[in-house]
Amino acid sequence: MPTHGTFASMHDDIRAALARHLPGHADAPVVPLGAGLDNVAYEVGGDLVLRRSRDEDPGERLAAARREAALLTAVAAVSSLPVPEPVFVDEPTALIAYRKLPGAPLHLNPVADPAALAADLAEFLSGLHTALDDGDSPLSALAEVDDTPGEEWLTDAKASYETAAAVIAPADRGRVEAFLAAPPPGPPRRLTFCHNDLGAEHLLVDGASITGVIDWTDAAIADPAVDLSRLYRDLGPDVVERVVARYGGDADAVGPERVAFYARCALLEDIAYGVESGAEEYARLGLAHLDRTFG
Repeated sequence: MPTHGTFASMHDDIRAALARHLPGHADAPVVPLGAGLDNVAYEVGGDLVLRRSRDEDPGERLAAARREAALLTAVAAVSSLPVPEPVFVDEPTALIAYRKLPGAPLHLNPVADPAALAADLAEFLSGLHTALDDGDSPLSALAEVDDTPGEEWLTDAKASYETAAAVIAPADRGRVEAFLAAPPPGPPRRLTFCHNDLGAEHLLVDGASITGVIDWTDAAIADPAVDLSRLYRDLGPDVVERVVARYGGDADAVGPERVAFYARCALLEDIAYGVESGAEEYARLGLAHLDRTFG
C-alpha cells in the first residue's frame, strides 16, 4: 500500500482534479484501493476510481493516462465483458478517473466452481484476440507490440527463482529447476491484441458472474497464449482447457505448452515479488498454485 506521504500527496491531487471536473464529488470520501507495480488507485465516493501511473516522470505519467483513456474507449467497443470507461483525464495531476465496476477481484472473492467462468472468458478472449483482424481497429495504433522472445522470459524466470527459492519447499524445487533447464518455446504463431496481464486480481466477479475486467496498463499486441497463462496460473489448467474448447481465435496459437510456459514464468515472478517487496499475498498465492502450475 502507499505510504502516508504518498497518500497525502495523492489526496490533494485527487481533490484538485475533482474540483475541476466533478465538483459534486469534491468532498466525497477518498479511500486507497491499492498499489501495484505500475499504478496507485483510489476509490472516491464509492462510485469512482482514480488512478495514476507510478512513473516518476510527470510527462510519462500524463502520457500513460491519456493512452489508457483512449485504449479503454477502444476496448469497450470490442469487449464482451464490462471494462472501465473513462470519465476524465486531469492533465495537471495525470490522474485518470472512471466509474467503479460492480463486483470484487476474483483472487479475493474466489468462486466455488471456476469452470463456470470458462464460457464468458472464452467469448471475451475470442473478441479481444480477433479485434485486429479487420484492419480498422484503433487498437492497432494504441497498443505497443510486445514480442519478448521466450529466451528472455526464461532468463527473467531464472532470476526470479533465485529470490523465490528461499520460500519454495525443497520437494518442489526439482520440478521448477527442470523447467528452467529446458528450452523455451519458439516464436508465437501470431500476435494479437491482448490484455497481457489477465490474472484473477484483474477479473471482477459477483457470485459466479464476471462483472468486469480491469487494469489494462500492460495491454499490447502480443502472444495470445500470455492471456491464457494467467488464467492457467490462477484458475488451473482444467479451466483453461474449457476456455480453449470454446475459443473463437486461433486455437493453435494458444497451445498448452506455450500457455504453461508463460504461466510458470509469471508464477515465479509473483513469488519473487512477494519476497522482495513484502507483499505477502503475491508469495502466498504463488506458492498455493505452484503444484498445479508445475504439474
